[in-house]
This record gives sequence, structure tokens and C-alpha cells, in this order.
Amino acid sequence: MQTTYGPNVTVERVGHVAAVTLNRPPHNFVSVALMRSLADAFAAVDADPQARAIVLQADGKSFSAGADFSGPSETGSDAPAGDAPAGDASPGATPLYAEAIRLYSARTPIVAAVQGAAIGAGLGLALVADFRVASPEARFAANFVKLGFHPGFGITYALPRLIGEQGAALMMLTGRRIKGEEALAWGLADDLVPAEDLRAAAMRLASEIAESAPLAVAATRATLRAGLADRIAMQTDLENREQMILRGTEDFREGIRAVAERRAGAFVGR
Repeated sequence: MQTTYGPNVTVERVGHVAAVTLNRPPHNFVSVALMRSLADAFAAVDADPQARAIVLQADGKSFSAGADFSGPSETGSDAPAGDAPAGDASPGATPLYAEAIRLYSARTPIVAAVQGAAIGAGLGLALVADFRVASPEARFAANFVKLGFHPGFGITYALPRLIGEQGAALMMLTGRRIKGEEALAWGLADDLVPAEDLRAAAMRLASEIAESAPLAVAATRATLRAGLADRIAMQTDLENREQMILRGTEDFREGIRAVAERRAGAFVGR
């Protein structure tokens, strides 16, 4: 049985594994509404006593190409006033980051199946998962500096925690795209499989988790991730302050134009 959360998120449980699918193809651009629906889906899985693991997957060419800056903001502090932060979010959280905190608060282990782009906030979404299974065609990037912008979605904490400070600094200060093979070598991906086997491989890993004693898995994961959601809340507050400053700069406007026109930005430092 498939359950729908908002227009772009579905959940279907197979045995003890819940397949949670983003279906905003081709690029699954991040929005407050999409992340809220996803957080609602995770909360529902947490409440299902038969669900022991999640596979997070996405329809389309990309896992998530991040925020779509070509139109009105769907992500930042200038989002519609009706998009209020969740009750357990940091008081200073933007609507998007309130949902990011909810995602990090999920109690069920998550395996992400990453095809194509996991860029910007899409990278942040991939980092929410405990494990990432990727195809060789996957591309991971924290491309914020290419936009004249500051990283967000808790990436400045989650990425160094996963691959170390040096690798994270390289990704964030250059905006470099990391291919699937390199992501595996860095520990950014935990398994690399052909694109046609991606979902099956993610399901196998999730099933392996689900086969273990559920109380022991839950307790062990809670210890491993103790304080993580709180730290993400603190970090997104810091990230948002820097983003608000940079949003008003000439470089940010140039970065948006440059990315849309597929060229290097002509940045001036103001």
C-alpha cells in the first residue's frame, strides 16, 4: 500500500523497509513544501512499529539538484509567511532549515539511493541519511561559492563529520563536483553500483539493517547520532546569518546569472 505526503512524496513499505520516494522530476528541486512533506513521511515511518529502515530514493534524472534559484525563493527566510518553522526547530530557523532539523531528528535508519546530481541543498538532503548508495553517474557538490553564497542545510557540520575537515573544505571552497568513484573513496558514498541496480542495492542494505534486532539498532543509532539534530539546528542558524548577508551582494546576483548561463562567475568581492 502506498501513502502520499503532499504532491511529491510517497511511502510504500516492503516488509520492514519503507521506500520513501521524491517524485518532483527531473531534478527534485528542494522547496519548503517538499522538505515538509518528506519530514512528515519520516515521522509517519517512525510511528510505524513494523518499519525498521528507510530507503530514500528519487524519481528522475537527479537525486536532488538543490534549490531552484531561477524563480521566486522557495527555501529561504523570504519564503511565504505561512511556512512557519516546526515547533521543535531552533527559534531562528528559516522555514527550510526547520524542516532540515526535523529530517535529522528521524529515528529510523536511512539509506539514500543517489543517482545523478546531489547538489547544494540536495547534498544536504543526502547527508541526512545514515548511508548513501550511489551510481557512478552520481555527482556530489556543495556549489554555494559558485553562486556567491554560503553553504546551508547544516552542510558545514554534516560534511566534515562524514569525510573529514580537509575534504569538506575542498568541496565547499571550490564548489567542485565529486563523481561516484571519488565519493566512494572519500566515504561520501558507502557503495557504488550500476544505475540500474541502485534501488535494489539500497533496499538490500536497508533490509540488512532491518534484519537485526530493532531495539538494539534503535539504541545504537541513537547513541551514534546523539545531539546531531541539536548541532544541525545551531549550525543552520549560523549558516542563515551568513546567507542573509551574502544574499544582498553583487556577487550573489552575478553567481545566479552565471550558473543560469553555465559560465564562470565574474565576481568582484562586493
